[in-house]
Amino acid sequence: MNDTTDGIRIRPGSLADAPAILRMLDSAVVWMNARGNTEQWGTTPLSQKPGGVARIERYTTELTPYIAELHGGPVAAMVLGSGPDPKMPIAPAGEPERFVRLLVSDRRHAGLGIGAALLAHAADETRRAGPELLRVDCWAGGGGELVAFYERNGFTRTDRFLFGSWPGQVLARRVV
Repeated sequence: MNDTTDGIRIRPGSLADAPAILRMLDSAVVWMNARGNTEQWGTTPLSQKPGGVARIERYTTELTPYIAELHGGPVAAMVLGSGPDPKMPIAPAGEPERFVRLLVSDRRHAGLGIGAALLAHAADETRRAGPELLRVDCWAGGGGELVAFYERNGFTRTDRFLFGSWPGQVLARRVV
């Protein structure tokens, strides 16, 4: 577990956290749609998409989830894996890595550095596990705000890709 000076506590996640993660994801879809972004995650909340609930349950049981808490309640989630989602057209790293498979926050707590705290935790966990490479993929559409967020957190752009018509960007960070 990790406590930051901002009162954010990061703890390992579990299957019991799946409903909270789904709420965050569903509210993110509503928030993005209200801003005119219907391309990144579509318009249907993940909890209502076929296989959406099962996907998050798998993320919490087959991968390594972390939950950021503020004042005792979950406000963000991150899931680490040993590589990208196999469904994504992303080239292998060619070396051991950790891959941020999911990063989502409760929009009511935006701007508090919670996402950055989770990414710093991912770097620490990657370093402890032995790999020197941490990667993430994200939506590269819109004005590029999401790509810029990862760059502000120490990541560098590597490969661009298309997943259907969805523009993606892979970013990498050395953790040595």
